[in-house]
Amino acid sequence: MTGIKKERYRFSEAPIWDIQRKYYEEKGTTAWNRGQVPQYITSNPMIAGAYAEMIFAFLQDRAMKEGRSEPVFIVELGAGAGRLAYHVLHELRQLRDYAGIPLPPFRYIMTDLAMNNVEAWKKHPALQSFIAEGLLDFAQFDAVHDTVLSLVGSGVTISEGELTQPLVIVANYFFDSIPQDLIYVGDGQIYEADVEIEYPEHHETLTHSEWLERIALRYEYRRAPEYEQGTYPYRDVISVYREQLEDSHILFPSAGIACLDRLNQLTQAGFLLITADKGDHLLDSWTFAEPPELVLHGSFSLTANYHAIRHVFEQRGAAALFPPHHYKNINVGCILHLDQPMDYPNTRLAYRRRIERFGPDEFFSMKEWVDRNQDSMGLQQMLSFWRLGGYDAEFLIQNAKRIASLLSDANDEEKQDMLRGIQLMWSSYYAMEQRYDLALNAGFLLFEMGMYEHSKPFLEMPVNQDQDEVLSTVYYCLAICCFELELAEDALRYIRKLLEIEPDHEEALAWIRRFE
Repeated sequence: MTGIKKERYRFSEAPIWDIQRKYYEEKGTTAWNRGQVPQYITSNPMIAGAYAEMIFAFLQDRAMKEGRSEPVFIVELGAGAGRLAYHVLHELRQLRDYAGIPLPPFRYIMTDLAMNNVEAWKKHPALQSFIAEGLLDFAQFDAVHDTVLSLVGSGVTISEGELTQPLVIVANYFFDSIPQDLIYVGDGQIYEADVEIEYPEHHETLTHSEWLERIALRYEYRRAPEYEQGTYPYRDVISVYREQLEDSHILFPSAGIACLDRLNQLTQAGFLLITADKGDHLLDSWTFAEPPELVLHGSFSLTANYHAIRHVFEQRGAAALFPPHHYKNINVGCILHLDQPMDYPNTRLAYRRRIERFGPDEFFSMKEWVDRNQDSMGLQQMLSFWRLGGYDAEFLIQNAKRIASLLSDANDEEKQDMLRGIQLMWSSYYAMEQRYDLALNAGFLLFEMGMYEHSKPFLEMPVNQDQDEVLSTVYYCLAICCFELELAEDALRYIRKLLEIEPDHEEALAWIRRFE
């Protein structure tokens, strides 16, 4: 074919991984705006609440071991937009204050490959209280190469063996997005599955996303006895694949395991890994697995091999917790690579309670149903699901019209619960660059319920921010709020603003005549 170049690579060394790195370095936090890279499923308040409870339980277990003086560092790999970190810290601080029990101090470290992300987190208004309290710091961290954590805020560098407490590692949508090896099992033999990439000539003019969209992958196989040799560090799990699988393509997370090993070197006490991904921990899931295809979303992702990660660390004495059932959208696991991991009962119970019995995967499946069936739901059902999801802002945004249509029949108790939900949602809202205004949604709903005192501050936010285009409806509602609150001068000011936009607005003109 004219204009097409072909090159063959070992899968983990293919240029797709370099394009992946460059995409995130170039886009920064904007990679997660406007639905480019998925973030909701691993960053919503429900999953963050589950993580916070597991971390809180881990702190309780450490306190029982008399480990209260040294801080526990919580390192999030690939923190991205920062939403998960914010919600985890928000809930963890509330759990700490509510319980009022002796715990080790803790510090959350947000890390990412892109320094642009670190700079954005440092300035984000929602994170400032955590920074001021000493609960949050940041680090640029290359998960494939780096061996130390250099904290940006405190200036501290954490090197090998310096931590006496175990490390808590949070890795969401991480293992599926860093380099992986690709092997093929056939006739009891292990093959390396190289990838031949076809891509347009003069691809230098394409954006990273366009390059990924236009390439074609084709796989070639060669015998790879090195995977079966005693010097190969993961020979045991490869033996499992060779003996129990047939005609199967296996994405092998060598880089991911090596990253965990390097982080483990920072501490004298092991680590707790909490992770969520499109990842299979059951061996049966890899039976007759087809060659991988890139899932494109600006960048790309693959399937994470939790089975290999689990097997490797269980062989080293770790306890691995994964759901006994198959996952649908997201798999959440927990690996206790610690001395005597069964001596962490609170941590294991928290996993059972918040992940195994009903967790983020089940919640997301229910949310998909709610999104499709919101028009048939009543207000109590809406409130119940909103409460289950931790009063998430996205739920209110998606369902504001349906909720508004139900308010005319709501009783006082339901209206009070709606008010409480809005207040809790706003107190834990992590703003990103969005195509909507959450404050207006909240303000209009409160206005519909006749809660003018609570509605007014929300409706005034776009006005006070000097937005170029404020809807005339906002001024209309603000004028009514002020009338009801007996703030006549403010009401008149908003009426005049309304008439600047709609000079023929009949009600506004009638109000002006009344004032005169």
